[in-house]
Amino acid sequence: MKTRLFSLALILVAAPVLAEDFSAQVAATVEKDLRGWAKDPALIEAVKAANAERGDIPQEEIDALDQTWRAEIDGAEQPMIDAILALPVSLSLRDKVHASRGHISEIFVMDKNGLNVVQAMPTSDFWQGDEAKFQETYPKGAGAVHVSEVEFDESTQTYQVQASFTVNDPETGAPIGAMTVGLNAEMIE
Repeated sequence: MKTRLFSLALILVAAPVLAEDFSAQVAATVEKDLRGWAKDPALIEAVKAANAERGDIPQEEIDALDQTWRAEIDGAEQPMIDAILALPVSLSLRDKVHASRGHISEIFVMDKNGLNVVQAMPTSDFWQGDEAKFQETYPKGAGAVHVSEVEFDESTQTYQVQASFTVNDPETGAPIGAMTVGLNAEMIE
């Protein structure tokens, strides 16, 4: 196992061409296996509802929501986190993580502001709008895909890559948010 991890890391660091091929494999996985998840009517409705409720929320309010979320991550009481994790769509995403048998570590969906709407498990922060997973998807339009660098995830003790892509309104094709799926880089074929 250690040899496999070392080999994967060596390949991705030493051979940029292979890393580009890896990104292409992840992008192909998005198109083949993941983008359909973003067409779930309940997920679409949740994103549309969040966009309608939050509108063009001021940055001060975004920061306050993010601070509340971050405080709850380490706290005993987590009402904001619990409310999102209890949503039926979040439970459906959690089922997808469990059904993947280790291939997927996380799934979360953001609104047009980069704020979390639904998720399989808690993220470290509530606002993703300042990160590439959001900036390289929703603002770029309907077909945008962003593949992160491979990083070691301490919580799962595996190498992970995040595949992020725009969530679109199925009726109009217009972007309404973004989805991020954390993939076990060791299991991508």
